[in-house]
Amino acid sequence: MFPIKVFYRSIAASLLLAVCLSDTMAAQEVLDEIIVTADFRERAASRMPASITVLSREAIEQAAIQHFEELVSLVPNLNWSGDGHRARYFQIRGVGELEQYEGAPNPSVGFLIDDIDFSGIGTIATLFDIQQIEVLRGPQGSRYGANALAGLVYVRSADPGDKTSGQFRIGAGQDDALTGGIAFGGPLADSDALKYRISAHHYQSDGFRNNSYLNRDDTNGRDETTLRGKLLWETSSDWTLKFAAMFSDINDGYDAFAIDNSLTVLSNRPGRDAQRSLGASLRADWTGSDVYHFTAITSVANSDIDFSFDADWGNENAWAPVTYDFVSLNDRNRQTISQEFRLSSAEGGRIFGESTDWLLGVYLLKLEDELDTLNQGEYFDPGFDFSASLDDRFLSAYEALNAALFGQLEFDVGKAGQVILGLRFENRSTDYNDSGNLVLDPSESMIGGELAYSHLFSDSLTAYAGVSRGYKAGGFNLFAPGDDAVEDLRQFGQEQIWSIETGIKSAFFGESLFLNAALFYNERRNQQVRTSVQLRENDPASFAFITENAPESRTYGIEADVRWLAGEALELYANIGLLNAKFGNYVTSLVDLSDRDQAHAPRYTLAMGGIFRHSSGLFTRLDFTARDDFFFDVSHNQKSSAYQLVNARLGYEADRWTLQLWARNLFDESYAVRGFFFGNEPPLFPPTLYIRQGDPRQIGVTFDMGF
Repeated sequence: MFPIKVFYRSIAASLLLAVCLSDTMAAQEVLDEIIVTADFRERAASRMPASITVLSREAIEQAAIQHFEELVSLVPNLNWSGDGHRARYFQIRGVGELEQYEGAPNPSVGFLIDDIDFSGIGTIATLFDIQQIEVLRGPQGSRYGANALAGLVYVRSADPGDKTSGQFRIGAGQDDALTGGIAFGGPLADSDALKYRISAHHYQSDGFRNNSYLNRDDTNGRDETTLRGKLLWETSSDWTLKFAAMFSDINDGYDAFAIDNSLTVLSNRPGRDAQRSLGASLRADWTGSDVYHFTAITSVANSDIDFSFDADWGNENAWAPVTYDFVSLNDRNRQTISQEFRLSSAEGGRIFGESTDWLLGVYLLKLEDELDTLNQGEYFDPGFDFSASLDDRFLSAYEALNAALFGQLEFDVGKAGQVILGLRFENRSTDYNDSGNLVLDPSESMIGGELAYSHLFSDSLTAYAGVSRGYKAGGFNLFAPGDDAVEDLRQFGQEQIWSIETGIKSAFFGESLFLNAALFYNERRNQQVRTSVQLRENDPASFAFITENAPESRTYGIEADVRWLAGEALELYANIGLLNAKFGNYVTSLVDLSDRDQAHAPRYTLAMGGIFRHSSGLFTRLDFTARDDFFFDVSHNQKSSAYQLVNARLGYEADRWTLQLWARNLFDESYAVRGFFFGNEPPLFPPTLYIRQGDPRQIGVTFDMGF
């Protein structure tokens, strides 16, 4: 239930909003139109028949310091799982993964950076020189297919400009945080046709944990470097070529869990959450015909991922007289190459009496994923004269080829209506083998699509309604072949989601106020539910994971965002998501989930705040975010606590430079982003809730200069 204190704070903020508006109505300005680039055709967000949040460059730089996880609280019905140092597992409307996958990557939330697919490995989502982030909620069955069952996060870095320009940034903060970056670009070699942009950025901090055993404060530290480059070539033969490349080296520590759930850890072998990725994309657009246009998008990526942790979270002193020492080491290499070709109608190629635009395309994705896992440990309890040791290595290799055929029609209905019909057929064939002598080669076909109608009632009001079908490929569970007791659980089927959505996109008071709102209802069929069980109580690395198909579950909710430019000096916003995401009548082989909320699906998410700019150059920004409690997992019934966070900024902006003092989690709120419930304390190993806390208060300063 929405808590009373949050309700009253929201009402108070709304009253403040109304008062500010009444005082500044005479000084209205118009908010810039937002263009969505993740769709087949670039279009204004106000004409997109879908629930979408677009974060502009200005919003990103005002609301975050370093990483996309700092923006999650601003997006309605978006959550993330802190299974790792940085956020890489996201949940949209309660749908999404919670932890590292085994065997085969099978994400529910797509994550693209400049058309390069990093779904499920979004650790590298740093934010320097990012132009725009688009969060599409709901299944993207016709546009993105199997990797976007719940929705999509599309990140676009800054494009080259028409004039030579650049940006320089330095900053420092508590926790020994230091940051520095530079970006520049423009026309290349006195050519208006060829433009470039290059950026480099580094960030480091100690990571908000104190390791009292090792007497260190950096075992959970952050060391993050990102390089980006773009070339834009507008040729004289109607071709436009855009080449983007990036190199990201995230070398973060992973020492985030403490036995007493504090920020003081005891591990003797702290881990790492590191990802080194090299990726590139090439988009080619040809507009040389008035009948059709041609688009080709090619992308490649190679990622080396090191994920390791001290599995017992302690040391010899903490567990004495018991010897209890375990570590888990995971090295993963993931390579992808994708190719998409599209033909779309131009003005002279519209069909059905020039009332309909059309689009046809094919898509290929080849993915290779290799995993090397080493779990080691020893256990000795002198009270029971019992000992055990572990030295287990697991190797796996996975290959998949996805091939898709898709199409879309956009019909004009009268002067104000439009119908969009999309369809996608996709086939995935796979090959898998591992050191346990498990060999599998499943293949399956999937189909998704959308049917939506939008109506332009006026230049400032659009309403839409639609139904869409998304899908997610099936897979397999890993355990010893030939075990008759579980062999019938070897494979699980593909999941489908049907979504019905209706909403409005509106503007008022001379387009100084924008209100977007959506109602949605989702029905998940054959929902993939991943549960886990600890096999040996004295081995914290001995977890077995089983994914099964729940027959059906239903989700419904509301999403709304308001932006109001109340005058030349004041801009206010409010974003809210309400969600009811429950299982149906369902009992897995391990746990009863009947009529229980989905994991990481808070009943409400709220963000509100504003920025005030004085004519002298002084400015201030305040953000208040709130999140309801949520279940940590489906393997147990432990929940987080609801929490509220406040972020603030105070700064001065001149023509070419900006200096700002910022504070994140201003009131030092304690809150959890991940939770486990199991036995990890010898000798009795009582089941206990262990949480990973989010970042505490941090205060810092940032200086930006344009040139």
